[in-house]
Amino acid sequence: MSATTHSGPAASTLTPQAAAAAKPRGRGERSRGASIALHATLLTASAIAVFPVLWILFISLGPSSSWQQPHEVLHHLGLGNYRFVLMHTSFPKWFLNSVIVAGATTVLGVLISASAGYAISRMRFPGHRSLMWTFLVTQMFPMAVLIVPLYNLLAQLDLIDSYLGLILVYCTIAVPFCAWMLKGYFDTIPRDIDEAGRVDGLSPFGTFWRLIVPLARPGLAVTAFYSFLTAWGEVAYAAQFMGRDHSTLAVGIRTFASDQRADWGSMTAASVLIAIPATIVFLLVQRHLVTGLTAGGTKG
Repeated sequence: MSATTHSGPAASTLTPQAAAAAKPRGRGERSRGASIALHATLLTASAIAVFPVLWILFISLGPSSSWQQPHEVLHHLGLGNYRFVLMHTSFPKWFLNSVIVAGATTVLGVLISASAGYAISRMRFPGHRSLMWTFLVTQMFPMAVLIVPLYNLLAQLDLIDSYLGLILVYCTIAVPFCAWMLKGYFDTIPRDIDEAGRVDGLSPFGTFWRLIVPLARPGLAVTAFYSFLTAWGEVAYAAQFMGRDHSTLAVGIRTFASDQRADWGSMTAASVLIAIPATIVFLLVQRHLVTGLTAGGTKG
């Protein structure tokens, strides 16, 4: 009896801090030390990822020799490298060529891959499985192996040094991956939506275009971003298949460097300008990444 009455006051004298420490943590809770370590790791990783970009931007604001003596940037801060690149080089022409090629590759690549992914997801036809494996196998060949056969094909079709030839080559890179990704995305959309479209009298293409495409907007946005980056920053195919008048940005920027000397001021300024459109496209795509897979659809 006395032991019971003695333990009662002792238990009631626990401070709130001691009570909180004695309380077992839930599954999703972390201690203060673990939280500090996690945030420190994330900040360090972010700094490592952002530093090269900020360094290139910093060097581009200084004279051409600032990469050897970075402190000179602070004394000669300016936009001289950007003015030189935009006004005294072929950068505007390269930019226009890249916009044409990347834009057409994005539109054509997404259209083909979405059609192929939807057909494989919803329809059963001869060669259904072999077509998907063909898409996968084409991604296994290194680029250096494909340059010669692709060059011969383009030469026979008279598409060397033409926008169409390079766009078709880039589609051979983007379409297989995008078709695989969109096929899995279309599989998550209930088939009841297709059946509802047929009941309303829509054709298979009408069902795809008017019902499925709006629901698949997040997946289409991601594949569009991948197709755009494939054409925007590729060097090997553009250097081999395009002449000087049709050079893209990734190829044109190499003219700022030679075997004996490199104009680092112009190269860094051009690198920053090249990254701006890709950043804008990413920001546009980012809005759709959190959209529901079947927003507005019924669950089957």
